Amino acid sequence: MIIKNTGNRECIFFEEEDARILVIRPCDLRDQDDMENEVREIQARTSVPFSLIAVPVDDWNRDLSPWEAPPVFGKEGFGSGASETLAYIIDILIPAVNQDRRYQKILLGGYSLAGLFALWAGYETDVFDGIAAVSPSVWFEGWDTYREEHAFQAGCVYLSLGDKEEKTRNRTMAQVGDRIRSQAELFEKENMPHVLEWNPGNHFKDADLRMAKGFAWLLSHMD
Repeated sequence: MIIKNTGNRECIFFEEEDARILVIRPCDLRDQDDMENEVREIQARTSVPFSLIAVPVDDWNRDLSPWEAPPVFGKEGFGSGASETLAYIIDILIPAVNQDRRYQKILLGGYSLAGLFALWAGYETDVFDGIAAVSPSVWFEGWDTYREEHAFQAGCVYLSLGDKEEKTRNRTMAQVGDRIRSQAELFEKENMPHVLEWNPGNHFKDADLRMAKGFAWLLSHMD
């Protein structure tokens, strides 16, 4: 894996020579430490060649939030910087990468709030052929209304959640189980190719493995 400066962002690149599918994954500094293991896990689960770009996020609560929302833990609320992050990916990152190699399929995925960002991006644009929303923050205020008022534009979607994530005293975050179930039901009604997978553990267990499972599922559906 190498680091490349792309549009004033130090992105982490993993590139297979014969890859025609590009995987994009917003992450924070902690996620970067697990990126090599995530790549190995994807390779262990699928033989489909791929390239992966990890896009570092400086301000997690701002850069991945589609709109402003009050805090659900602590005092830090959520900003509305997701549009800027998505614009960077679509207008700067993808064109720069495609100068050297034109990818046939582009996937976007993320964990936690980055999972919500990926899911939101699937509604905002048709650029992505698949979305991996892993332990996504679908408890986010206003999300249930947003998804009802917009059409999903990506080709398919992978959803997952830890089986203990909804078992929390925080009333807002405890909604995550019902929200992810209703999200899957909505995709079912819309005949959107999708899967909802339940993983053992809480929100903080095996994030790299869960992401790898999501991307491997998407890669296997890119025929």
